[in-house]
Amino acid sequence: MKAQSIRRAFLKPKRVLVGIVVLSLLGVLTFAAVHEVITPGRAAVSSPVQRVAAASRPPLTPVEETYIGALWPIHGAVERSAVRMSLGQIFYTTQDLTRTQLKTRIDDALATYREAQTRLRALEPPPSLQRAHDQYVAAVLLFEKSALEVSKMFDDGREDHLLAAYPLNQEGSNKIREVGARFWPHEFPPN
Repeated sequence: MKAQSIRRAFLKPKRVLVGIVVLSLLGVLTFAAVHEVITPGRAAVSSPVQRVAAASRPPLTPVEETYIGALWPIHGAVERSAVRMSLGQIFYTTQDLTRTQLKTRIDDALATYREAQTRLRALEPPPSLQRAHDQYVAAVLLFEKSALEVSKMFDDGREDHLLAAYPLNQEGSNKIREVGARFWPHEFPPN
């Protein structure tokens, strides 16, 4: 008897109706979630803010594209050297790299920065990119100054040159990132 009275309490029309509505809503939510995951092309469409930002960027002219294409290999070499130099300093500080190994990295970086400067002087940026070009050249000069500061350590043995070199390297990295975001917008993903 008790089981029958419990069943009757649960089978009241209001409760049945609420149960159907809840199950229907769960079904709709499940369908929407599955549809969102499996619909092709949905991942490529991001927030409206990103679409507007991408759409507001004017297309590059052929001259600008040629310049940016010529800058790309220089950029790659500069970035690799900057990272190797930074990591070398960190590994030296943590005693995972010897002084000789660090010196080799610094010498290689200096050679790369000097070659990059020569190659950058040979480029003729269009007037629309002259300011960005100048910023890029300034960044490479900062990397060179940073490497020269670290090199002083090998002459006088004072490791405080590593600390003095850091702000120069950081400023150079910021300038490169700023220019790179304009030329290669997907190279530096947002944090």
